[in-house]
Amino acid sequence: MWPGHGWGYNWGMMLVGGLFMLLFWGGVIALAVFAIRAFTRSDRTPDQGGSIPPRAQTPLEVLQQRYARGELTREEYLEIRRDLET
Repeated sequence: MWPGHGWGYNWGMMLVGGLFMLLFWGGVIALAVFAIRAFTRSDRTPDQGGSIPPRAQTPLEVLQQRYARGELTREEYLEIRRDLET
């Protein structure tokens, strides 16, 4: 076969093939980066973009919040606080 004839492999096809190869390997690398970041995300601190799960509140903290919102009177608050501290 003569160059440029026959099966249609010419410069245009080579450029398209090279482009698809770059896209393929770029996708493989991007997937690898996302997978690594997903598996290591729990080790990150908040200043690095990670998140810390919320801490469970103690009963005394819940009591103080309820008193601050006005759900309890002073007497109720003091009585419950004495019960919790014993």
